[in-house]
Order: sequence, then structure tokens, then C-alpha cells
Amino acid sequence: MKGRPRTNVIAEPKVRVNQKIRAPKVRVISPDGDQLGILDVLDALQKSDEFGLDLVEVAPNVDPPVCKIMDYGKYRFEESKKEHERKKKQAIVVVKEVKLRPKTEDHDLNYKVKRLKSFIQESFKVKVTIMFRGREITHPEQARLLMDKLMELVGDDALVEQPAKFEGRNMTLILGPK
Repeated sequence: MKGRPRTNVIAEPKVRVNQKIRAPKVRVISPDGDQLGILDVLDALQKSDEFGLDLVEVAPNVDPPVCKIMDYGKYRFEESKKEHERKKKQAIVVVKEVKLRPKTEDHDLNYKVKRLKSFIQESFKVKVTIMFRGREITHPEQARLLMDKLMELVGDDALVEQPAKFEGRNMTLILGPK
């Protein structure tokens, strides 16, 4: 074996490296990006040894599979950087929840509205849930009145993203920041 020894890393299930390549013939690309043609896997491994690099299967679904001679450790590092950038660009939406009952009194409601406004100011979405127990479900108008009162107290501080609706024994409303 010339050059550096092959990397003994456990390959991800998607990427086959060196002896893990199963196809009898592969299309080989040099580290410079030049095509070396279609070679037997053993010849391709020999070429990768000459360069002192790994043989990495980059396109396994074509016939014959495409393999590139490259540093596998560097390839994995670049892929993890790309994955990190993709995750960083994803917006994480946090939903806070405020729970009420149909018989919630004014003071408690004012406190819940105060908490709700603080969540909205911190750019969180807020799910307002009115929970029904027992026979309370027979009076949905109380929940509607409570929801109207809550919206009146919230005013223009929040935007209704999903209007109030029943989900089983609960009535839910989703509010978001403006």
C-alpha cells in the first residue's frame, strides 16, 4: 500500500467507501475532477491508493455507479457543515399554551392575558385552550363569551392565526405576533 492508510471509519448507510463498494465496475473521477473512465473496483481502489486517498461512491443509483477519489474525512466534514447550515436556516416555531376553563374569573383571566401578551412580545405563538369537564360541554356559549372577552383584552397586540374551534372537549384558538 502506497500513501496513507485507508480511513477506517464507519460509513453512513448512504455512502459506501473503499471495500464497501459492491458494484463490479465503477465510473471513476480523479481528485482534480477529471474522468478516469469505467474501471474494475480493484483497479479503482489501486488508483485511489496511488493518490493516497479514499474511493467514495457519490452516485450509487446510476449504472455504473460513480465513485470519486477524495479524502473521505474531509468529505464528511463538508457534508456536516452543509447540514448545519440547513438546520440554521430553519425557523423554529415555539408554541406556548394558555389554558382556561369556562368558569375562569376576571382576575385569573387578566393574569392569563398578561402572560399571553408577554409570550407574544417574545415572538412566540400562543395556543389558548378552554378545557371543558363534565357537563360544562353543554354550555359552549360560555366558552365563546370567554374567548370574546379574551380577544377584547388582548386587543391589537396579537394576530389570530387560527380562529376558535372545538377539538374534542377543548376549544382552541391560536394567536401569533404581529
